[in-house]
Amino acid sequence: MALYDVYGVGNALVDIQARVDDSVLEHLSLDKGVMTLVDDEQQSRVLSHLEGRSLNRCAGGSAANTIVAIAELGGSAGYIGKVGNDAIGEFFLKDMRDLGVSIQVDPSDLPTGTCAVLITEDAQRTMLTNLAASTTLDPADIDEDKIAASQYVYIEGYLLTGESTKAAAYRAIELAQKHNVKIAFTASDPFLVNMIRDEIWDLITGPVDLFFCNEEEAKSLTGESDPLVCAVKIHEHCENVALTLGDKGSIVMHGGESFPIEGVQVDAIDSTGAGDMYAGALLYGITNGMDWRTAGHLASHAAGRVVAQLGARLERKFTAAEISELSRLS
Repeated sequence: MALYDVYGVGNALVDIQARVDDSVLEHLSLDKGVMTLVDDEQQSRVLSHLEGRSLNRCAGGSAANTIVAIAELGGSAGYIGKVGNDAIGEFFLKDMRDLGVSIQVDPSDLPTGTCAVLITEDAQRTMLTNLAASTTLDPADIDEDKIAASQYVYIEGYLLTGESTKAAAYRAIELAQKHNVKIAFTASDPFLVNMIRDEIWDLITGPVDLFFCNEEEAKSLTGESDPLVCAVKIHEHCENVALTLGDKGSIVMHGGESFPIEGVQVDAIDSTGAGDMYAGALLYGITNGMDWRTAGHLASHAAGRVVAQLGARLERKFTAAEISELSRLS
């Protein structure tokens, strides 16, 4: 029996979330709804504009959010990401462990990375990411025993943007293949697909067993305009595909079949972590005995629940009865 349902590899960041109006974005000359990489000075400038506001802080980063989702649903999860030897790094480690995630890491000399998440009234989130210590993750940090003890290893695409983090991602993939552990990979962001489209295709047609993407990423990757056509085209090369469509739901591909998954209608407050939550819930489902259609329904409901609140952590956890009801309806 595997020690972990899923073992995640990603950029370890502490998310600092704040509600703002559009004028703040305009004053800071920020592009609304996108993620921008910033340095220490730029991040300090942004955070200074949040002083006096109500802030929500939690361990974050794309893969970390997904791994936490698995733990919140009752699954077993481990994670590796690099933090600094500082108070924020200690916060990250404690937050993950308190949520039930196994994590051991040798801290970096750089400060812990942060992500300022500015949430406007339309539920759009504009993210300013200072990677800092997370960029120092390297192949030596990847624990072979932990990979071998997992059903799935989950890798975020953002890792492919740095030389050291890319090497760590490919080391995790190599070890997963060695120990017959399945590999899940998320495209992470449309800009990443546009930047390294060929490399992502190589992963999809090669070691990746389960590929996560959203509609924009799928269209960029395939050159197609219809989401179902995109999903089918990707599925021709990858065993399993999960393509999210925002409030329209998602498409899950498995075994040559497509499973349209309904969207859950909610009053959206904050879209932060919706895709990460979807991935976590789907992975939880398929590693805990659910069929792919049922896991897709759970993922859709989990993503809807997180969009209807502030932050990427579930304020109201799913009960065993709720999960059982979703299984019955699928």
